[in-house]
Order: sequence, then structure tokens, then C-alpha cells
Amino acid sequence: MNLRGLVSVSGKPGLFKLIGQNKSGFILESLDELKNKIVVNISTAKMASLEDITVFGEDEDLKLSDIFENMNSEMEVPDAKTADGAALRKYFLHVAPNHDTDRVYASDMKKIITWYNTIKVLPLFSEEAPEPITEGSPAAELTATKKQDHVTEKPKATKAAGKSTTRLSQKSK
Repeated sequence: MNLRGLVSVSGKPGLFKLIGQNKSGFILESLDELKNKIVVNISTAKMASLEDITVFGEDEDLKLSDIFENMNSEMEVPDAKTADGAALRKYFLHVAPNHDTDRVYASDMKKIITWYNTIKVLPLFSEEAPEPITEGSPAAELTATKKQDHVTEKPKATKAAGKSTTRLSQKSK
């Protein structure tokens, strides 16, 4: 499962795909049918990558990707809007059996089910997760090589001989 590049932004409903970055923030595209593009300020927004999100567990935290895999193998997922807390808890005990029932609230389960319903139509479940870039890995060496290859000198600005780039206004008499 490949969740890289998918993020949740605090204060904004839904999920987003990270498509770029500029000097003021990250450029995100919503995963809903509208495909709205927004710029999220780096210094004020709180973003969480779905790849890094975990759920409280009794022994250890559970990765969201593992919960999504379990949900994908299930035939019926309850409706997050109409299901009550008991039905959500029963379903969640099935797909995430070791979650901490005291610290995982119904609102958390609703959010995870809503996210799953958003991404289940995407080809994420058939894609392999890319390897993390660690020091000494082939991906890290390739990245370092690319950085060295792209170091070039900036071209110097040239001025056309005899031409002025500014205009002088004519004074009327």
C-alpha cells in the first residue's frame, strides 16, 4: 500500500495529495471529486502524512496502512455518518483488534472510515510502498548523485550594447 504524498490538514475536511511546494507553503489537491487546489502555509498549518499516522494500541501503536489493509479485505464497511459508537467499536475491534479502546474515540474511528472511503477507489492498495530514504541506501546515493549533477553556475546577466532599458518621459511645453 502506498500512502506517500497523502496528507490530512488540521482545520480542513477531507484528504489531500501533495503536488508541490513554493516559498509560502505546500500546494495540495483535494482527493474529492472537485479536485480543488489550495496552498497551505508552512508556518501555520498542521499537516499529517497518512503514511506516518498511527492509532493507539494496547501493546504498540498500529499503523494506519495496516488498518486500511484490513478494511480493504472486509466486505462491508459501516457508514461513518449513520453508525452509532457501539457499531463502530465492534467493526474496529475486527479490523484493528489491538487498538486501545480507552484512547481511540468514536470520532477517530469515523475519521478513519471516512478516509478509507475516500481512498478505496484509488489504486493505492495495489501499489507497493516506496522504500524510505536512509543513509547508505541506493535511493540516498541516487539522490546525492542527482544533486551533484545539477549543480551548475548561474548565467551572468548581459546588457545589450547601446540600448537603455528605461524610458524617459517627455515633458510637455
